[in-house]
Amino acid sequence: MSGEPKPGGPTLGGPGTGSTMAGAPSLSVVVPVYNERLLVAALLERLLAAELPEISFLEVLVVDDGSTDGTRDIVREIAAREPAVRLVEHTRNQGKGAAVRTGIREAGGDLVVFQDADLEYDPADLSKLVEPFLDGEADVVYGSRFLARERRRVLSFRHSLGNLLLTWLSNWLTDLNLTDMETCYKMFRADLLKSIPIRSNDFAIEPEITAKVAKRGCRVVEVPISYSGRSYREGKKIGWKDGIKAVWAMVRFWLRNDLYAEDEHRSHILHALAGAKRYNRWMADAIRERVGDRVLEVGAGIGNVTHWLLPRERFVATDTNPHYLTYLRNFATGKPYLEIREADLARSADFEEWLDSFDTVVCLNVLAFLDDPVAALRTLHGTLAPGGRLLLYVPRGRHLFSTLDRVLGHRRRYDRKTLESELAAAGFELESVRHFNRWAVPGWWANGKLLRRRKFGRFQLRLYDLLVPVLRPLDRLAPWPGLGLIASARRADGPDAQDSSRVPPS
Repeated sequence: MSGEPKPGGPTLGGPGTGSTMAGAPSLSVVVPVYNERLLVAALLERLLAAELPEISFLEVLVVDDGSTDGTRDIVREIAAREPAVRLVEHTRNQGKGAAVRTGIREAGGDLVVFQDADLEYDPADLSKLVEPFLDGEADVVYGSRFLARERRRVLSFRHSLGNLLLTWLSNWLTDLNLTDMETCYKMFRADLLKSIPIRSNDFAIEPEITAKVAKRGCRVVEVPISYSGRSYREGKKIGWKDGIKAVWAMVRFWLRNDLYAEDEHRSHILHALAGAKRYNRWMADAIRERVGDRVLEVGAGIGNVTHWLLPRERFVATDTNPHYLTYLRNFATGKPYLEIREADLARSADFEEWLDSFDTVVCLNVLAFLDDPVAALRTLHGTLAPGGRLLLYVPRGRHLFSTLDRVLGHRRRYDRKTLESELAAAGFELESVRHFNRWAVPGWWANGKLLRRRKFGRFQLRLYDLLVPVLRPLDRLAPWPGLGLIASARRADGPDAQDSSRVPPS
């Protein structure tokens, strides 16, 4: 069971699909340790001896956070003879959160779990935490010290009350119903955990990570575990000051949407824009009356517009970002008409199974990212049934192309003539084109062209979103074109198709 996890080893079944794992996963146990020379050897012995038949490989990552009592020498000796144990050293003490963050970065398993070095948590319980992943039920599993079981050790009332109060406040802010937010035993899918930025260097990591998995829409499962709490005389390190820090962390991460680490998908940037709920509803309202019963949405993100277009007879939402797909699959639970698929518009083969399948294709702010938009439009043309409709949004104004477009990954901004030409070349008959979001143009120009900013200010985004109900009915009154264009086009078939040059005015 123990040893290095195999690269490219077993992976989890798709979240939200109800599927089980494709095989036995590997497990990385991250052990942050600071001055625990009397307990760390016993803890590692228990970890290596734990019965984990569900696990293919076990990796124990001990992160020594600047110990000064000889802990590091003990772990070095154990790591030298045990291939499953690896030591990562901090030159100075930085805090539990910093040590956990280092362990996450180094972890190579399919699953990652946190394990304190003080013997309060029993590694024999790790098997219980793995089971919900095997059953395809969870993205995150918390081991609860307070869930009912046959018997439990009686704990300090004051310490338990503190935990329960912190859990209650966390639940109120996250809308979860956990029984033990402060538990050390938290197990994650590794790809999910590595995509979450962790900012806390201390014990505030617990409410921070709970807030973020809640906002990410993760499926969180709790299982009962045993617990053998130690007293402050025995070396317990968490105290009332950490409780105050935890409360502040709850409020801070309730207010902040810092949910994605930087990656090749630009998840952290795109999600910041996704927080504009009023704007997203405005976008959905702009196309809703033209949406049919059998819908394909390309580039659905985390469902900001999808949400407003449901329910439908059939709705297939696609994206290429694995983190967004996880969110969408969890969102699709209980919606039999909603199917989530990975599909890249740059790969026409991803869409071959859907030839002539849909009466509506929704493609919002996708074409501008592609090297060959005409080929992509032809792919979408093929997925539509005869007479089917394409609803399209593209960023407008070549003169507005700026640092913000580069940050987003835009290849181009459109003008009406270019959009009409590309649609015609792909076999579409244009029904209408309208300008959208005129009042945002001055802000885009100032931030991108004048100030050359390379990130989107959260305050500006929130302020603009708050103003949407006021600006929306006044959009047509602005004396300049919009920041984007919304087009409606029909699949044109054969010689009876109308002249695509006859386009109603915007």
